Amino acid sequence: MRMNNWRTRLLPAALAIVFATVLCSAVLVFSGANPVDTLLEMVTQVGRGTTAVDVVNTAGSYYLVAIAAAIGFQMNLLNIGIEGQYRLGACVAAIVGGAVSLPFGLHALLVVVVGAVTGALWCGIAAVLKVYRGVSEVISTIMLNTLSIGLIAYLVQDFGEMRGNMQGTAIIPESGWVPGIPLGGAGTVFGLVLLSVAVGVGYAVLVDRTRYGFQLRASGLSPTAARAGGVDSKRMIMSAMLISGAIAGVAGLPEILSRDHTFTVNFPIGYGFAGLAIALLGRNHPIGIAFGALLWAFLDKSSLTLDNIGVPKEIVTILQGTIVLSVVVAYELVRRRELAAEQRRVGRALGTGEPVATGGERA
Repeated sequence: MRMNNWRTRLLPAALAIVFATVLCSAVLVFSGANPVDTLLEMVTQVGRGTTAVDVVNTAGSYYLVAIAAAIGFQMNLLNIGIEGQYRLGACVAAIVGGAVSLPFGLHALLVVVVGAVTGALWCGIAAVLKVYRGVSEVISTIMLNTLSIGLIAYLVQDFGEMRGNMQGTAIIPESGWVPGIPLGGAGTVFGLVLLSVAVGVGYAVLVDRTRYGFQLRASGLSPTAARAGGVDSKRMIMSAMLISGAIAGVAGLPEILSRDHTFTVNFPIGYGFAGLAIALLGRNHPIGIAFGALLWAFLDKSSLTLDNIGVPKEIVTILQGTIVLSVVVAYELVRRRELAAEQRRVGRALGTGEPVATGGERA
């Protein structure tokens, strides 16, 4: 049974990656590029310069936004607003971090807490609307994403300063910096990558080892059965959205506290939407999401390399999109195959020799 469990988890993702690679190879051939040379260039570029460390650093932020998405997915909630929560949390945290002076350690801790609280409160608006007014979280979080763009622009303009031709928040004092892990010529791993690891461990324990995690998964699988079992659906929605927003709110802090020390108008965008795709790719499992985050970061860095060798960098976007679509289809195909196998086992156990549907219907 454990073998089947791992096969069900890993086989679809492997099939999706293979299919996406074959499709993109066909696109490369059609565009006149050599797919073997291109894929080889994508792989070998990891060993050059600081690329490997850059992949790990980017994957740390991707992992956090993906965990934020996975918390919602466990409840069948689609938190489209992760992008706004991630950017607004980073902006407000940078403003507070640049305005105060605290001892080393406490300063960085305050910045992280402010980012988490900001993300939770921004996501909490959508949670309140859903719980008390029945507004779809998809609609409300999309609207909040749009609002966050204007709010961030106002905050940077009002609380920021101009440095050269770049508008940004005040520089966070050195007491608020988080030291990285230097690896010589290979670069420096962001110190807050360890926060991603801690969040992943916490997520695994929360979902698989606590009563709250059981209620979370039960509410996602069958809200009606969960309510019949005494689970407060409103409380679960509120708490899941707040936790999701809090994790999203700290996703941008590894770059701010370990490298940039300020929030600028050029702060990276698109991480929130990538997190949704990575959570799907990793099937909401902390280890699966980690591999998905590393893969996504690797593909991001590959786009720069491909552009340098004359291959359209858009091939990476095609590859990312194909992987996500393929993995959804692949998981469904494998699920149906495993269900058919289970029905045959039940049929043999009952002595009928015929497959029996587990859902109460004859197969």
